Amino acid sequence: MKSEDLKRAPKLFCESINIGYTPEFFIMGLSSGSQNAIYTLTPQHAKRLQQYVTHQLKEYEKEHGEVKAEWSPTIVSPVQRANPPMEGS
Repeated sequence: MKSEDLKRAPKLFCESINIGYTPEFFIMGLSSGSQNAIYTLTPQHAKRLQQYVTHQLKEYEKEHGEVKAEWSPTIVSPVQRANPPMEGS
């Protein structure tokens, strides 16, 4: 995607991200108000996405300082109800 296309593309504020997986792929659901989008990624693409986001966060923190955020793995994702995370896992 060209940077001009990215600048012109409509933008939504993502309020919630849920991720589930099978042995073959990752399912990522993003929601903004009543709008939802589901993306499916191969494990390799999911890993590259993680690497890219990590890189971009490091660059952001160089300019703007450390981002304070807490993640809890015990939050149950609606797309992964079969094996929800357990406290202490």
